[in-house]
Amino acid sequence: MGHTGTASLTISELREFASFNASEQRYIKCSLDVGLGRQDAVKLWARDGDEVAAIRAQYAAYEDLRALRSMIPDSDDYDGVETFMGKLVRVSAFDLSQNKLASFSAYRFLYERLLGASVRQWLPGAFCGAAALPLIRPDRRKLLLHSISEAAATAPGWSDREPSFFPEWIEKEAA
Repeated sequence: MGHTGTASLTISELREFASFNASEQRYIKCSLDVGLGRQDAVKLWARDGDEVAAIRAQYAAYEDLRALRSMIPDSDDYDGVETFMGKLVRVSAFDLSQNKLASFSAYRFLYERLLGASVRQWLPGAFCGAAALPLIRPDRRKLLLHSISEAAATAPGWSDREPSFFPEWIEKEAA
């Protein structure tokens, strides 16, 4: 019975990922390579000099991910919130400023995998904080802030189930 439930949730994650546009999917896969240290993202993903520079900047922006994983505060404890949220908003602002993630859903999908299930309750605040920063163009700011549903922004609770689907590069077969 438990295996069926896990399979069902994994299929749900696959469907959610499939709902993102190709640019979001590519960015999420590359970001997971950078943030989880799975592969050399520059070698695998960069198609030109601009992408090399962007991925190198992402490596620098993601330097705090390891620390963030260990400092996620409890929902009812204010200790550490300022440091944690400050770092999370900064990293989130980097990702949103790349103009590849078009919605809260894509952002949440990425960050649940980068930081784990315990970060879920902090993601609406970090997303809204980062999306509202002046470094995000006003038209994009509007699009991003409209993408978060009232339900996501005001959820009374969050699942503690870790994500099971981590999309990655798939090598094309030679014909």
